[in-house]
Amino acid sequence: MTEKRIALAVEYDGEGFCGWQRQPHCHSVQAELERALGQIAQEPVTVYCAGRTDTGVHAAAQVVHFDTSLDRPLRAWSFGVNSHLDRRVSVHWAAVMRPDFHARFSATRRSYRYTILNRATRPGYQAGTLGWERVQLNEQRMHEAAQVLVGEHDFSSFRSAECQANHAIRRMLRISVHRVEDRVMVEVTANGFLHNMVRILTGCLLAIGRGDRPVDWMADLLEGRDRTAAGVTAPPQGLCFLQPGYPVEFGVPDFEAMKATPWHP
Repeated sequence: MTEKRIALAVEYDGEGFCGWQRQPHCHSVQAELERALGQIAQEPVTVYCAGRTDTGVHAAAQVVHFDTSLDRPLRAWSFGVNSHLDRRVSVHWAAVMRPDFHARFSATRRSYRYTILNRATRPGYQAGTLGWERVQLNEQRMHEAAQVLVGEHDFSSFRSAECQANHAIRRMLRISVHRVEDRVMVEVTANGFLHNMVRILTGCLLAIGRGDRPVDWMADLLEGRDRTAAGVTAPPQGLCFLQPGYPVEFGVPDFEAMKATPWHP
């Protein structure tokens, strides 16, 4: 039988998982998804993702792909797989892709959102999905400071010591900071990200939003290329990988657009 390349969009709550990547000593989202896919395929399945997430980080539409020679309806790879998944993980859609599609290497951009609860009292029932800052933040200052990051730069100041990337050059396509009631959201789109990059730059923006640092501090950090000069790394709970973007010829559904479309059974 001819092999087919199947793509999935996967949503998950990162709390309780040791990140996306399969590891021998703990339970990962990748291992959970591969286990459920194996139940449907009745054979081992290996998936490849658009962007690995760290422990505690969430995803709204992580895109993955795998190859199979099995003849299964697409509902089996979505609804069927969901029936075997941990309740914190869910497949949104499944699609047959061109054989040259690759979830990681075909992606031209990736988007993240960091959500900060900005009030005096800590979060309760949403504690696992929010960062928290008790000091009143000035989101306008944060947004202004962030705009220096747009474009292609060396982001060495915003990569962790454990980062294994060959270089720190990335192209930031957009970054915005805005408030919705008591939540301040940092939204970032780039061609790629370094290890802990969004959490580090969010930590720096928090210092600016609190008034601890001037607006032009972000420009100084970018130019200095020194991680030790940057702020603390924001905790993982508030970070969500929204979705990757692909060239239109691959026909990958846009999850943000899908959410705005009325549902029909």
